[in-house]
Amino acid sequence: MAVGKYSRVDGRRSSTSYCSTVTIVVFVALCLIGVWMMTSSSVVPVGNGDASQESKNEVTEQSEVKEQVSDTDNGNSRQFEDNPGDLPEDATKGDSNVTSEDKEESSVDKSSEDTKTEDVGKKTEDEGSNTENIELNSESEATESSKDSGETSTKESESDESEKKDESDDNKKSDSDDSENKSSNSNETTDSNLEEKVEQSDNKESDDNSSEKNTDDNAKDQSSNEVFPSGAQSELLNENTTQTGSWSTQAAESKNEKETQESSKQTTGYNWKVCNVTAGPDFIPCLDNWKAIRSLRSTKHYEHRERHCPEEPPTCLVSLPEGYKRSIEWPKSREKIWYYNVPHTKLAEVKGHQNWVKVTGEYLTFPGGGTQFKHGALHYIDFIQETLADIAWGKRTRVILDVGCGVASFGGFLFDRDVLAMSLAPKDEHEAQVQFALERGIPAISAVMGTKRLPFPGRVFDVVHCARCRVPWHIEGGKLLLELNRVLRPGGFFVWSATPVYQKLSEDVEIWNAMKALTKAICWELVAISKDQVNGVGVAIYKKPLSNECYENRLKNEPPLCQDSDDPNAAWNIKLQACIHKVPVSSSERGSQWPEKWPARLTSVPYWLSSSQVGVYGKPAPEDFTADYKHWTHVVSKSYLSGMGIQWSNVRNVMDMNSIYGGFAAALKDLNIWVMNVVSIDSADTLPIIFERGLFGIYHDWCESFSTYPRTYDLLHADHLFSKIKKRCTVAALVAEVDRILRPEGKLIVRDTVEIIDELENLVRSMQWEVRMTYSKDKEGLLCVQKSKWRPKEVETLQYAIV
Repeated sequence: MAVGKYSRVDGRRSSTSYCSTVTIVVFVALCLIGVWMMTSSSVVPVGNGDASQESKNEVTEQSEVKEQVSDTDNGNSRQFEDNPGDLPEDATKGDSNVTSEDKEESSVDKSSEDTKTEDVGKKTEDEGSNTENIELNSESEATESSKDSGETSTKESESDESEKKDESDDNKKSDSDDSENKSSNSNETTDSNLEEKVEQSDNKESDDNSSEKNTDDNAKDQSSNEVFPSGAQSELLNENTTQTGSWSTQAAESKNEKETQESSKQTTGYNWKVCNVTAGPDFIPCLDNWKAIRSLRSTKHYEHRERHCPEEPPTCLVSLPEGYKRSIEWPKSREKIWYYNVPHTKLAEVKGHQNWVKVTGEYLTFPGGGTQFKHGALHYIDFIQETLADIAWGKRTRVILDVGCGVASFGGFLFDRDVLAMSLAPKDEHEAQVQFALERGIPAISAVMGTKRLPFPGRVFDVVHCARCRVPWHIEGGKLLLELNRVLRPGGFFVWSATPVYQKLSEDVEIWNAMKALTKAICWELVAISKDQVNGVGVAIYKKPLSNECYENRLKNEPPLCQDSDDPNAAWNIKLQACIHKVPVSSSERGSQWPEKWPARLTSVPYWLSSSQVGVYGKPAPEDFTADYKHWTHVVSKSYLSGMGIQWSNVRNVMDMNSIYGGFAAALKDLNIWVMNVVSIDSADTLPIIFERGLFGIYHDWCESFSTYPRTYDLLHADHLFSKIKKRCTVAALVAEVDRILRPEGKLIVRDTVEIIDELENLVRSMQWEVRMTYSKDKEGLLCVQKSKWRPKEVETLQYAIV
């Protein structure tokens, strides 16, 4: 220290003359004054009265903006805005203390502990990462979101003019100023590159971050002591911050780093392998479990087409078909898909004459036909409404179930009538029919009418449709038709287009008579029957009763009424029973009234939600519903649609993996997409609410594989799902399932705890996915990643999946 050095010189004894001694004393005094002025000027700039106060408050301001750090300027940060509506309330505390000065400073300060900064310059060689953080603006910044990015440059210019008022101070700027200027310049350089790829970096920024951290510590030290001590005071200065104060201890820092390294070993070092299975790139773990299928006692009721999940979910990655290309965008995909994405021709050979699918060069084309509508689905759709005007596609009828959908052309063209169709078909000899549907951008699942209930709540579908679906509705007491009765709304329609309706062959007549007796016994009314002259097919339309009067007046109790203890909403692995569920009659009970017409039902609070019910988020149910929709509308509009570099024109098939009220799907209503809302079996059963608002979804256990083919979704959204799943099964297995479901170049958006976000980031990096955004604040985190085409070289054989 300079002061101490000259103090020691001043204390030496000398034999020189008294004048020499006086000269030395004066010289030392001048030096001390110069040193004092130099050190104090770095804290209190001359000619700027306000600057002193700013310096004193520097540490306080840095603490307040600790959670708002960015590697981009304000113009870029507006691309992704996350207000208190985006994260839970407890994740936004303290935002009201952030001032406009804080925001300006936060664009320069990169040393925040809560926002995760990627040092790529040095880490690229070791970790293969190439990311850069982008900040989420707090609510106080939202009011300035309309300003252009030039505002930041203006503020920086004004700051520079203030600092340049005194030349001597300008010459004595600390390394911190240089570092901050480099960072600002770097941000301006990368501004134009953030629209599609948010995370980019260079080696200079890595050095800048280190330099800024050091200068930040210096600034804290200077601010706490105001001016640097001189003379004997330096010898008396005590370490009065040994109680840690604003700093953490080395022991705590080291402990945290050891824990982080130990945790990262479990994820970054994950050894992925490719699944070696008979199904190859079309592997569905719960439907291709041949070990379980071979052990079945009977397959008479299609037990071999039902779900049989392995004891442990696979953690290997499904291979890609050779020649795979990015899927064709909707609506062109409805007419054609890439052959090599679903390289199966058997269905074209068997059903080509019915205009299901044909091979046309490098494409598979879909003329829009089906077994019952060879001349196009739209004509058939209009024919149904002409037969019964009360169908009212897209108004009264919004959500339907299409059983035995084939390649789902019926559901695909219902989009033109504002109708959502949940299409289902088994994974059977009609090779890859559901995979064709999903590749075309049409919602579908692999399922069968077998021995178990369908994974939907009771009384949710407006219409159930079956066109030559090959389901024996009339056998075994009508057990399968009674399952349709369970999921059909009171007053809903069953549209049956099959040969028994219009042909007079002995077998057809026998089936028709059996159906006539069964539908009468379950009180379904035949409201219309007609024949289409163009396609040469007929359709019979039945209506489910609105009351229990018919059931009570039956001469025979066949089929019997279900026990009062039988919950029609229980659907996960529940055996079918040949009984009739009563129709709700109370005006406050779900199913007693028809929902509002579409699109009003999307935003209307369901009539059966009462204020006495407590919602998922703790508010009265109606308020909970409204708040959820408002929350997701804000998140989607302010963040997802403009802040993540997602090109939504490339997105068609979307899944909300942990849907609550369907607010996320509702917020995307204006986009040309559809959303599969998944309600976990261990979550609140809110799936009926989702159907009530004109959306659809399914129950699922995420410790098992989903009933879909690989590479069938463009975007997956998981809100606090992984932290819940971690309590019951492994995160790695769920990440492998996400990789299976997601298409190459598909996006995964995760909102969860910081610990989960860190773990997921390490896992997806180990699969060479692109991390497009990572952010954390108050123990809450956000992650947006893009799947790559990378497949590991090692192979893992799953014996249960080998034929």
